[in-house]
Amino acid sequence: MKKIKVLVVDDSALVLKILTAALSMTDDIEVVGTATDPYMARDKIKKLCPDVLTLDVEMPKMDGIRFLSNLMRLRPMPVVMISTLTSKGSDVALSALELGAVDFIPKPNAMLAGNIDEFAAEVQDKVRAAASARVQPLEKRITAATPRRSSATRGSSVFARMIAIGASTGGTEAIKTVLMDLPADCPPIVITQHIPAQFSASYARRLDDTCAMIVSEAIHNSPILSGHAYIAPGDQHLQIVKTNGKFFCKLTRGELVNRHRPAVDVLFDSVIAHGDKNTIGVLLTGMGADGAQGMLRLHEHGFYTIAQDETSSVVWGMPGAAIKLGAVDEVLPLSKIAARLLEVPKARRRRKAVSR
Repeated sequence: MKKIKVLVVDDSALVLKILTAALSMTDDIEVVGTATDPYMARDKIKKLCPDVLTLDVEMPKMDGIRFLSNLMRLRPMPVVMISTLTSKGSDVALSALELGAVDFIPKPNAMLAGNIDEFAAEVQDKVRAAASARVQPLEKRITAATPRRSSATRGSSVFARMIAIGASTGGTEAIKTVLMDLPADCPPIVITQHIPAQFSASYARRLDDTCAMIVSEAIHNSPILSGHAYIAPGDQHLQIVKTNGKFFCKLTRGELVNRHRPAVDVLFDSVIAHGDKNTIGVLLTGMGADGAQGMLRLHEHGFYTIAQDETSSVVWGMPGAAIKLGAVDEVLPLSKIAARLLEVPKARRRRKAVSR
């Protein structure tokens, strides 16, 4: 069995020790080296040819973001960022994802008060996902557009359809790509992206700065309105509920589902329970299989379902699992999903008219 070769880059001896120990617990991962600054990392990348790099954000001589930008331009490779659980740390981690990092891991010293075995499992899973990720050179990545607010009417509680999106690894950028291609008066969108609790608010704000619709972190009992997108807060499940003919966000801290909270399956199941049949389920890039069973149930209940294709996915775990279950009506490249979301209800209405 070929092992995944990892280079761990961090200026903290304690973090190097923790990450090396966590990654060395398995038979399929090998830490081939460590580095305490970007210049040492550059030399060791050339010498050791690692499959995956774990990279600290704050380091001497050159910060992690600058090093990542140079790396993704000159020698693109899978990178997992190490970030602190702070507002500044979340913004930096999200900037790293925009540059092409596959994922990020909370700084381990913040995790030691919890279960070290759970932390080790998370590190291992993210490195495995990164090893199989499709990494593009920086110049080929989609760059953020300027905000595209328009005078279109937003805020109506009466709408023909809703869109429910689930994603994980690679999903922060995939979701942005979809939302940026939708108009300001788009149908309401509810989104579950696997993300730490400290990062989801920053993520929603960044999307709101870029997209035409209004994007916000979901609030418990807030109405679901057209022209708005709602991001599930980290560590809370997002569901939709219907009261007196109107839809609302429901947030809960229930049990982990598929090892996640928020979980995509929870969102999709709430759509089945309360949503209109014109709701469209979308599953984007992500590690694991969260959302696959929920999408199958959506499909079986007559909801239209779309999955991102393998070529455009950073990690084709979640959409691939849904496709294997026969849960998907359409498989599309990321660049075509937004346009299709606006076309599906029209196509359905045409089919109904013909059947009459």
